Amino acid sequence: MALAVTSSSSSTAISKGIQNGSFRLLSDRPKPRTHGLNYSQRRFSVKALHAESKRNDSIVPLAATIAAHEGAEVVEKVEVEVAEENFEQLAKELENASPLEVMDKALEKFGNDIAIAFSGAEDVALIEYAHLTGRPFRVFSLDTGRLNPETYQFFDTVEKHYGIRIEYMFPDAVEVQALVRSKGLFSFYEDGHQECCRVRKVRPLRRALKGLRAWITGQRKDQSPGTRSEIPVVQVDPVFEGMDGGIGSLVKWNPVANVQGQDIWKFLRAMDVPVNPLHSQGYISIGCEPCTRPVLPGQHEREGRWWWEDAKAKECGLHKGNIKEENVDGNGNGAVHANGTAIVPDIFNTQNLVTLNRTGIENLARLEDRKEPWIVVLYAPWCQFCQAMEASYVELAEKLAGSGVKVGKFRADGDQKEYAQRELQLGSFPTILFFPKHSSRPIKYPSENRDVDSLMAFVNALR
Repeated sequence: MALAVTSSSSSTAISKGIQNGSFRLLSDRPKPRTHGLNYSQRRFSVKALHAESKRNDSIVPLAATIAAHEGAEVVEKVEVEVAEENFEQLAKELENASPLEVMDKALEKFGNDIAIAFSGAEDVALIEYAHLTGRPFRVFSLDTGRLNPETYQFFDTVEKHYGIRIEYMFPDAVEVQALVRSKGLFSFYEDGHQECCRVRKVRPLRRALKGLRAWITGQRKDQSPGTRSEIPVVQVDPVFEGMDGGIGSLVKWNPVANVQGQDIWKFLRAMDVPVNPLHSQGYISIGCEPCTRPVLPGQHEREGRWWWEDAKAKECGLHKGNIKEENVDGNGNGAVHANGTAIVPDIFNTQNLVTLNRTGIENLARLEDRKEPWIVVLYAPWCQFCQAMEASYVELAEKLAGSGVKVGKFRADGDQKEYAQRELQLGSFPTILFFPKHSSRPIKYPSENRDVDSLMAFVNALR
C-alpha cells in the first residue's frame, strides 16, 4: 500500500522513505505550474497513489503520518476530529469571500478527508483554485461508462497538467448489466433518466462519499434557477452521508456558488487552464454522451441535458437536496413550499403581453375566425428554461405591439397541465403556439432556438 501525506519530517527520513519505495514526492512527477507560489517555503507534499480501502469501493481518508527510521517504515495513524460547527454561520461569514478563500478554508479544515468532485466540464476551475492555495488536494470523478471521448481525453490532460491522479469511481457492473439487459441501452429516452443516473452516478457517488468528511462541488446559483438559486458556499449535506455515518456527517462546499458562468470562463482563460474541447462545440453543461447536446441561442445552459424531459427533472440526483418540494394552488396562481410560503414570482410581465386564464385560452382555441393572429407561450414560472427565454419573449411582445399580432401567455402547470397536454400540444415547458387568423388549430413552434429573431421569423412566416 502506498500512502501519501504532508509531512514535516526531516529530509533524511524522507529520502530513506523514498529508497524503501513507500512513497514518492510530487517533485518526481511532471511539475505543475506554480503561478508564482513559493513552494520552497511549504512542507513536503506527498500525494496518494493507491490506498487500501477501509470501506469497500470508498474514497478512503489517507490520514497518516509517515516517518522512516533506519530503513524501517513507521506509520502513525492520525485521528481526525472534526469539531462540531455551525456551518450556517460559516456560510454567512464566507458569503462574500472569493472562491480561492473558500477553497483554502475547505482544504485547511478537512485536509485529506475532503475531495473535489470533477465532472470534466468548467468545474476544472475548482482544481485550479485548489492548486493556487498551495495545499495538497484530492480529486475524484464518476466514470459512468457513457461519457464523450473528449471528456476522457480531458481527464488525461488535467492529470498531466496538474501532476495529479484523479480517483475514478465506477458503477456496479452487475447493476448496469441488469438494467441494460432488462430495459436496453437507451431506456432513459422512454421512462426518464433517474433510474440510469441512480445506477451509474448516484450509487457510485454514495460509495465515494462514505470515505470522506467533506466534498467540494462546482455548483453555481446561475446554473439552474429552479434548483440551485439558493445554494450556500458551505452546508451540511442534506442527502449523503460521510465516513462517520448518519445525518450531518458530511459537509458540502460550493466555492463558486456566487460566481457567474461568464466569470468562471474569464478566470479559466486568464489562468490558461485546459478546458474540455466540447465547450467549443456549443456544449455548456456536460454529462453523459447520450444525454448531453449543445444548446442554441436563447436556451439555458441546463437545457442541453435530458432535453426530452420537463425542466424540474433536470437534476441527476447528485444534488437532489437542492430540489424543494413545491405545490401549486388550485388556481395555478403560485408555486409554494409545503409550508405555504410563496417561492417563485410570475414571469413574462409586460403591458404588451396578455395573460390568459383557462377560459381565455379555451375561447381562443375554439375560434375558427379570429380578428387577429396570436402567439402564446405555455409556461411554468419555476421552469429555468422559461426563465431563460423571458427576455426574448418580452422583447418579441414589444416588437409586435401594434402590428396586428397578439402576444399572450398561459400558465400551464399544476391543475392546468393535463388540459394543456390534451388540447394544446404541451410536451415540456416552454411550448410556444401560433393561432392563425383563419384556422382553429394552433401551430406549434418546432425549434428550441428561442432568441427574438427566431421567434419573429416564425411569426412572420405564418401571419
